[in-house]
Amino acid sequence: MTPLPSPQRRREIIDALRRGTVPQRGLDAFAVGIDGFVPAIDEGLDSVAGGAGQFKAVRGEYGSGKTFFSRWLAEHAKARGLATAEIQISETETPLHKLETVYRRLVERLSTADTPDGAFRSVLERWTYTLEEEVLAVGDVREAETDELARRVDALMEQRLAEVSKSAPAFATAVRAQRAAAMAGDRALAEGTLAWLGAQPTVPAAIKRAAGVKGEIDNDGALAFLRGLLTILRDAGHPGLLVILDEIETLQRVRSDVREKALNALRQLIDEIDGGRFPGLYLVITGTPAFYDGSQGAQRLAPLAQRLHTDFTGDPRFDNPRAVQLRLPAFNRERLVQVGTRVRDIYADGGANSARIHAKVDDAYVETLAAAVAGELGGDVGIAPRVFLKKLVGDVLDRVDQFDDFDPRQHYALTINATELTAEEHERRAAASVDDIDLDL
Repeated sequence: MTPLPSPQRRREIIDALRRGTVPQRGLDAFAVGIDGFVPAIDEGLDSVAGGAGQFKAVRGEYGSGKTFFSRWLAEHAKARGLATAEIQISETETPLHKLETVYRRLVERLSTADTPDGAFRSVLERWTYTLEEEVLAVGDVREAETDELARRVDALMEQRLAEVSKSAPAFATAVRAQRAAAMAGDRALAEGTLAWLGAQPTVPAAIKRAAGVKGEIDNDGALAFLRGLLTILRDAGHPGLLVILDEIETLQRVRSDVREKALNALRQLIDEIDGGRFPGLYLVITGTPAFYDGSQGAQRLAPLAQRLHTDFTGDPRFDNPRAVQLRLPAFNRERLVQVGTRVRDIYADGGANSARIHAKVDDAYVETLAAAVAGELGGDVGIAPRVFLKKLVGDVLDRVDQFDDFDPRQHYALTINATELTAEEHERRAAASVDDIDLDL
């Protein structure tokens, strides 16, 4: 049985489920149906830690748990020392064909086990500290000899950045300038240079002149900067970087010219990884089957479709987790109940009302509620998990916990309002009456 998480982690999980969102951490505690993927995922992470690049495409229908799986994978990777970044692809906020914007979001959302969000600054600081430790370990310079130590660290930094300088000289220049400004106590220059390294578009011209850089980071520059970031991460003790591009199916809804550019950018990223340009990068994309197989998705670009092709015509039990595409199984009633009972246990564990919660929200009631939610959503169990867990926590467990005489079998009647559903859930919900059926007249 999976160990229950700490009290703080339990609160984070329950609060997120109460809001109807996927928790950021602690997903191992109630993950179901992914055990078969773990060996192949671990092989990929080991390969990345050894200096290789990896790519994986995750496919699943709405409600199959793509976001959950992505965050579980990120948590799994961080437990092995990798840094991670989860990026939502969006036509307006993060268009895939603008790789400089994708890189900016990556830096903004960089996460490590020690720094859950915005870890870029701490990674740079850790890198500098690691270089200092390496210099001191040689034994011919002491920590009190600050000038000589700084000179030695600068020399070691030049060695580590030598390869990066070939493809991204501006990255190396900005890293040097950021360190020099930090050491000199020039906070404005240090912060401004850090922002420029993260591809922020509003860095003042005066800061760029002082740092010895110019202009903005473009599409090609973003890929070169990513390589520089991978170098710094490895030296800072993170053997790799997991980047998740979530909801890539949104490309199907953009203008055709933008879609073509985005698909080609994805093809370019895959080829660069295969070509060994990004050692230590594990790139994961998530999307619906329509994106991978439909005429408005990957099939519009034949080279991309060829790279993503995976045969899913056989029995899903024998899917190959090592293949380029990984198919998430749709939720069924058994898995829904299993998740519900685990969430119930997480909620009740260690609480003063644990016995009452287990008595009134027993396995049979969890199964009854799961069936009721699925029925309200047209009998489609695949889209039920989010709403089911939201109802279980917010409508049932919270009330049992707070009110001694509340019995969900007597005092709770499931209602699902259209306003609490996402667009996809609303479309697939069962019609309550003939008045709910739209007719195209």
